[in-house]
Amino acid sequence: MSPRPVEVTPFVIVLVGKPARGKSYTARKLTNYLNWLGYQARVFNVGSYRRKRLGAGQDASFFDPNNASGFSARRQMAVEALDDLVQWMKGGGKVALYDATNSTRERRAWVRRRCEAESLQVVFLELQADDPTLIEANIRRTKVTSPDYQDVAPEDAVSDFRRRLGHYEAVYEPVDESEGAFLRVVDVGRMVVMHRIEGHLPLRMVPFLAKLHLTPRPIFFCRHGQSLYNLEQRVGGDPDLSPKGQAFAGNLARHVDTLIARDAPHTIWTSTLRRTRQTAERLARPNRAWKLLDEIDAGRLDGLTYEEIERRYPEEFAARSADKYRYRYPQGESYEDLIARLDPVVLECERQEHPVLIVAHQAVLRALWSYFAPLAPEQCPYTPIDLHTLFKVTPSAYGTRIEPTFLGP
Repeated sequence: MSPRPVEVTPFVIVLVGKPARGKSYTARKLTNYLNWLGYQARVFNVGSYRRKRLGAGQDASFFDPNNASGFSARRQMAVEALDDLVQWMKGGGKVALYDATNSTRERRAWVRRRCEAESLQVVFLELQADDPTLIEANIRRTKVTSPDYQDVAPEDAVSDFRRRLGHYEAVYEPVDESEGAFLRVVDVGRMVVMHRIEGHLPLRMVPFLAKLHLTPRPIFFCRHGQSLYNLEQRVGGDPDLSPKGQAFAGNLARHVDTLIARDAPHTIWTSTLRRTRQTAERLARPNRAWKLLDEIDAGRLDGLTYEEIERRYPEEFAARSADKYRYRYPQGESYEDLIARLDPVVLECERQEHPVLIVAHQAVLRALWSYFAPLAPEQCPYTPIDLHTLFKVTPSAYGTRIEPTFLGP
């Protein structure tokens, strides 16, 4: 039986770093992860406040520290974002992420004083990168598509952003030990440095941050082909594929060949159950059968239809209908348990720098979808994951795109 989320002391993660180091991407991914685990988390991005109040048309001169009007406006946006963060935390939030460059010790001291005045613990999260290849790739991959550069030619966007970056580099001061608790992520996960990090959740963030990277790659997932239990609407079990399921396996293999070259690096994962392994056999590629990807454990109700459950176990049927997310099958699992079980799968998925294909089960993919989409965990039991459909998940700095392709029959 998996434990419910551990009670934690609310705290604020203050992002620190020069532009183009992956701060907003990291903040968004970390927020998704914490919410997925059951801890209410939210990002407060100062750049979003600026765009909302002033529009997205500021050029690099706006960010010049010697531009008094620009400095005043940026300070005002920082104040508004931090005020909203504090109010949200007072309303019951567990983890707030304050996403800005926070380039100087003076600015970070101001943020700390404001938070500590409200009895909020502060952890600085500094993203440090000095690899020019990595920085250049991030600029061209994400900044030219940033909301700040809508309708701007890519080369003009890159040129302006480099000037903006120069203004921040002129005043940037790294976090040091005198500033309190901090995590420093070097070169997007190559190394994570901890200083005075305590508590269950701050420590749990460390492996996740160590896995993250900025290399773009698609993640594909699909349910196994139709099984004999699908035809009978039975729960769980370890049935074989139906003829339609076998046909889907062939269609999937042919489609994957158009997406991923056989000699290109890639990873394929299945559960240990027959219906996923039979689906992946037609791919004729190496794959890993992973027990963590097995379908939700229906316990004593395994193998029954929902009609049989309603007739023979009406109290269980009613309890499941009342709270499908937290309902635990007798001697089995709940969706909440399933998310806890899938935590290592998410960490390993984030570590991969090449395409990943996951062939699994409806409940498992619902739980993974709620992380990538993202959705509130309570919504995951109601997410439709259609049979014979391949989903392509593409994470990026400004959101995640999920594209379904129906492959029949």
